[in-house]
Amino acid sequence: MTFPIDPTVVDPEDIGEKRATLEMDHEEAIEHVRETFEAAGFGVPVEFSVSEMLNEKIDAGRDPYYVLGACNPAMADRVLDASEGRVGALMPCNVVVWEEKPGVQTVYHVSIMRIGRLLGMAPDDEEMADIVAETGEMVEAAYAAL
Repeated sequence: MTFPIDPTVVDPEDIGEKRATLEMDHEEAIEHVRETFEAAGFGVPVEFSVSEMLNEKIDAGRDPYYVLGACNPAMADRVLDASEGRVGALMPCNVVVWEEKPGVQTVYHVSIMRIGRLLGMAPDDEEMADIVAETGEMVEAAYAAL
């Protein structure tokens, strides 16, 4: 398979990669991240503990790892139109919280809007640039508040 891009040269900025460290309990961090993203304009319609599922199903022995599926309905609606529905395959915008060690959590996010455009799932036009910019501002506000 040939990749449309060379993954070894992708800059974290190209995919909207964001990372923060929180010094708090895992459950407290999940609640804090949920509240912070909601305050920045996202809803969280989907969430689940990957570690609990894997530990239960295959006895993986995973440390706490949680996914919050964040979504802003207006942005989701716009990007579905702009991408002829294709970016919907990447939805929701996941924010991941994993425990580095007890009391230290990593919060990680990449932009599905940037990734969709980078992979050719969405056009590289003004409408998509506006969507990327607006969702980026919302994510920046959330990370600034973490």
